Amino acid sequence: MRPIIFSTRLLLTLTFAFTLLSFKCGNGTKKNTEDKALLLPPAELISEKQFNELFPQRDTFYTYKAFKQAIDELGQIKVKVSRRALSVYQIIRTDKSSGKNSIVRQDVDWEEPWAKVKPDSVFIVDYGNFCTASDPSTNKKEMAAFFAHIAHETRHGENGTYTDGLMLRHEANTSLEYYGESDEYPPVKGKRYYGRGPMQLSYNGNYGKASDCIFGNKKVLLDDPDKLEHDAVVAFKVAIWFWMMPETHKPSAHDVMIGKWQPNAIDKAKGRTPGFGMTINIINGAVECNKGSNEGMEDRIGFYQHFLAKMGVNDPECACSCGKMEFYTYAN
Repeated sequence: MRPIIFSTRLLLTLTFAFTLLSFKCGNGTKKNTEDKALLLPPAELISEKQFNELFPQRDTFYTYKAFKQAIDELGQIKVKVSRRALSVYQIIRTDKSSGKNSIVRQDVDWEEPWAKVKPDSVFIVDYGNFCTASDPSTNKKEMAAFFAHIAHETRHGENGTYTDGLMLRHEANTSLEYYGESDEYPPVKGKRYYGRGPMQLSYNGNYGKASDCIFGNKKVLLDDPDKLEHDAVVAFKVAIWFWMMPETHKPSAHDVMIGKWQPNAIDKAKGRTPGFGMTINIINGAVECNKGSNEGMEDRIGFYQHFLAKMGVNDPECACSCGKMEFYTYAN
């Protein structure tokens, strides 16, 4: 594992922040402080001491150093995802440090005439925007929401204490195979794709797509899904990848938390509204949403509110519940 180094982005950030602090215009101290906070990379929004306090019972596998390294390294990657005919994809991965672009996925039907006549939909995911895309308060709320979900997914302790996050490296039942039909990301014989890492990633399709985006090679995680249990940096990268990546009909949790996503007519009819509750719908909607109050949903909300308080921010207009939201299907 390579050591943490200062990226060009971080050096520019620090230089600009220093420049801002060098000027004083009237009563500008508060404004300069807020600007500096906005420019800081996400790992600087929370110290190692704070991270350890938020996850006091964590497995020693999940370290602040690994979290910070994952943010720094994945922040050098962005992907352009193009879709034709609803289900035919091309993914172009860009390494921002070298400027190199590479096609890491292009489905076999990409150049078929019937696919080419369908309008493309295109979106770009820049992983450097994780908890940096908005003002300091919004960035902290996004981090609190991210922490709430990874805490719930990996908790192993007493209900309602909110001290037991990041305790599990994989889900309790490892006998489930979690295979899905996929021409692009077929399962490797003898491998199981049960939930692993902070976001408990499951299914071969998710492992393959994450591997394409993170490493530029689908085989890295398809061939070795256990990497999420043995390499904490990779485990955190995969969790951030999942947080940032929209799906065919779903927005990303990132776009919801920064206010970029707004519901369309279908979403409004199905009760989907901006707020933390929508991130629950994205991550585990089929199990926890449109069912009124339930333990899983309430635990995620409790973690979110706990972390908001610990991080010194609040979300007074939080639409935290997904109890009346219809979950997503392949149709919509």
